[in-house]
Amino acid sequence: QVQLVESGGGSVRTGDSLRLSCVPSISSLAMATMNWFRQAPGKEREFVASISWRTANTNYADSTRGRFTVSRDDVKRTMYLQMDSLEPEDTAVYYCNLQLESSSYWGQGTQVTVSS
Repeated sequence: QVQLVESGGGSVRTGDSLRLSCVPSISSLAMATMNWFRQAPGKEREFVASISWRTANTNYADSTRGRFTVSRDDVKRTMYLQMDSLEPEDTAVYYCNLQLESSSYWGQGTQVTVSS
C-alpha cells in the first residue's frame, strides 16, 4: 500500500499563511502526479492544485491561483502547499493525492481553519 502522510494544518486568522506537507511512502516519484484537494463539511471535494513530479509542471484552481503555491522537493521526497493570504473560504480538510499507473492514493487529510 502507498501511504501519504500529511502535516501542517492548523487554525489561523484571515491573511495568515500555512505550509502543508505530504510525504509518500513509495521509493520513486518520477512518474507520479501529486495533487491537493480540499473538502468542507457538507460540500463536495474540490481540486486545489497539482504538480507533475518529473517536470514540476503545476496547475491551480481559480480560487487558489496567486495565493497558493504547490512545489516538490525531490531530495526530501515531499510535496508542499504554501498557502498565503488565507481566507475563511479556505477552511476545509486538505487531502494529499497521488496518481501513479492508473491508481489513485489518498492521505488522511489535515484540517485548515481560517477565522475572520
